[in-house]
Amino acid sequence: MRTDAEGLVIMEKCVGDSDRLITVLTKEKGVLRAFVQRPGRAKNGRLSATRLFSYSRFTIFEGRDKYIIDDARPIEVFFDLRKDIERLSLAQYFCELSLALAPQDSPAGEYLRLVLNALYFLGRGDRPARIIKSVVEMRMLALSGYQPDLVGCSECGKFESDIMYFLPVSGRIVCGECGCPRGETSVRLGRGAMAGLRHTIYAGLEKAFSFTLSPQGTEELGRAAEAYVLSTLSRSFATLDFYHATAGDTGWKG
Repeated sequence: MRTDAEGLVIMEKCVGDSDRLITVLTKEKGVLRAFVQRPGRAKNGRLSATRLFSYSRFTIFEGRDKYIIDDARPIEVFFDLRKDIERLSLAQYFCELSLALAPQDSPAGEYLRLVLNALYFLGRGDRPARIIKSVVEMRMLALSGYQPDLVGCSECGKFESDIMYFLPVSGRIVCGECGCPRGETSVRLGRGAMAGLRHTIYAGLEKAFSFTLSPQGTEELGRAAEAYVLSTLSRSFATLDFYHATAGDTGWKG
């Protein structure tokens, strides 16, 4: 059986002497793994269409226990990502996060749209990489059923305060007047960072990346979003560690 699908290559590795196994985030079937046979003999279009970060149209042969790429044509290869090591490493992190959270064998159109938008803005280089990162982290967790409650203080219901605290383990916020619960990890947020955190999950996708913050607000938002990922999933990401190494910081430490 053959099927057509559009998808983004989020992982690739060599198998044997000539074949490759690629992992594709598709709109129709979520995350799937498929073999690309003898890529060295493939036409240039098919070869580029099955490389990491390539968004392509695939014709896929479905066997009993594996998928095989029968044909592929590139739509967008995101070549500009390779011009900057920091943005390249961040793109790799988005792919690893997709692999951890996007469904298999079921539609994943919202995940695909989110990552494609993020790679597009990363490649352009005209929006802060840390804000793009925070949007992807928060929104992808929300898509996966981990949406935090950011409507108001979980203690008194207050919507705004000069200082709010985000509690990544419980996914809620408390205002500065109520103060942080003793013993629970928290991330301090000023008004700008709090507004940005809400924007990452409550804004429509077409506007999700369209905001700016002060350097301090960007830093606070980045700590909150990363803390939520690591606390919620209870795991580390090698690509995230590499990103921090290229960016010259240590990231969030709980």
